[in-house]
Amino acid sequence: MQIFRKGADTTARVLLVLGALTPLAGVGFAYAFHRASYTTGDARTPRQPVPFSHAHHVGGLGLDCRYCHTSVEKSRFAGMPPTETCMTCHSQIWTNAAMLAPVRESLARDEPLRWTRVYDLPGYVYFDHSSHVNNGVGCTTCHGRIDRMPLTRQAAPLTMAWCIDCHRDPTKALRPKNAIFDLGWTPPKDQDEQGARLAVRYHIRLRHLTDCSTCHR
Repeated sequence: MQIFRKGADTTARVLLVLGALTPLAGVGFAYAFHRASYTTGDARTPRQPVPFSHAHHVGGLGLDCRYCHTSVEKSRFAGMPPTETCMTCHSQIWTNAAMLAPVRESLARDEPLRWTRVYDLPGYVYFDHSSHVNNGVGCTTCHGRIDRMPLTRQAAPLTMAWCIDCHRDPTKALRPKNAIFDLGWTPPKDQDEQGARLAVRYHIRLRHLTDCSTCHR
């Protein structure tokens, strides 16, 4: 008497293989999902109260980053411009533009504009803008070609792996201090050599850049 149907052996083998592959597929999916732009926010362009264009103001008009982000060289935070900074120009030009109505209302009510953060790190991550820009890391290293963005988007994944990759070898990102805010700066052909010299000049302690306490305090 035949207990099992024909093909039962094949079915059993397929089920065993699937049973072994399913956990691996689950791990692979979780890894891919963790690194996907949907999760990291890479290329995310959040809505803002005013459609501010870096491409126009920085790329077109040539405004320096520090004109608006005044504390980037001396504080953890780059800082956001008060409404008065915007109205320095817009009290004279585009005075009745509909898109700038929130700016005029902000000034009239003496209430700051509520910008949506584009780069929003978790609370357990310590990041200091001043320590980066004062030690040779330029704006475009993390923010990309912000001068080409009509609307501000997140240009980097900000994952732990992405940060550690730079901390393990920061020489590839280091540039002269007079080029920190030069958004068109490109690394020279001998960047490895120049970066190593800059690391010495800036007194960067390479051994400690990957210590846990560097970013988690």
